[in-house]
Amino acid sequence: MGKHFENQVKSTPISENNETFATIHGYARCSTSDSKQDIDRQVRELKAAGATRIWLEYEHGDAAIKNQQGAMLEAANSGDSIIVSEVSRLARSVKQLCTIIDCIRDKHLRLVILGSITMDCRMDTPDPMTEAFLQIAGVFSQLELSMIRQRVKSGMANAKAKGKQIGRPATTFDQIPAQFFRYYSLFQTGHLSLTELARLASVSRPTAYKYIHLIKRPANKSQVEISGFGSSEKGNTKSSR
Repeated sequence: MGKHFENQVKSTPISENNETFATIHGYARCSTSDSKQDIDRQVRELKAAGATRIWLEYEHGDAAIKNQQGAMLEAANSGDSIIVSEVSRLARSVKQLCTIIDCIRDKHLRLVILGSITMDCRMDTPDPMTEAFLQIAGVFSQLELSMIRQRVKSGMANAKAKGKQIGRPATTFDQIPAQFFRYYSLFQTGHLSLTELARLASVSRPTAYKYIHLIKRPANKSQVEISGFGSSEKGNTKSSR
C-alpha cells in the first residue's frame, strides 16, 4: 500500500532550479467513535504518500488541536499539495467539500484523495479531469443549496399550518417607546430628519421608519396628538380611548 501511495503523490519543485519544493500537507481526522488504530492508519498512509506535514483533527477534546483544517488551508501556499486518505475525512457534507474545493482552486493547490481523485489547481488552466471535477462540485453545491431552501420552505409551511408564529412577532403601536414620541413632532414639522430622529430616539433608521409607518396607520392616527415641539411622554401623545 505504501508504494502505491508513494507513486500517487510526489513532492514537486516550485522553482525552475529545483531548489525549492512545495509542501505536502497530510490531513487526518477522527471522531470520538473512531479508534486510535484508525487515526494511526490515516497517518501511516499519509506519510507513505509523502506528506511532510501532518495535521490531526479531533472532533472533541483539546481545543489546541481543533480547527486544524482551517489552519492547514491558511498555511498552505500556492503550489502545495493536500492529501487525505478518504473524502469522508476531508468533509462531512457536499457544501463543506465545495467550500474546500473553492479554497483549493483560489490558492492554486493540489488535492489528492488517496486511491481516488486528484484535483490539480496549481496551474492557471486546470487539466480536463480537474475542470470536470470542479464543474461537478459546483452542480452538487447548487443542488444542496436548493434542497436546503426547499426544506426551509417546507418547514415554514408546516409550522404555519399548525398555527405557529413564523419569524419575529410584529411590532404593535403600544410597543413604540415614549422617547420616540418625544421627538416625533419635531420630525413631522420638518425640524428633524429621519436620521436625527433615529439618533435622538436611540433606534436604528429602519426601526424609526417602522414606527412612523405604524403611527400613520389610520387605526393609530387618532391615538396620537401632536402638541407642538417635544411632546414629552408617550402617554401624553395618546388621546383617551
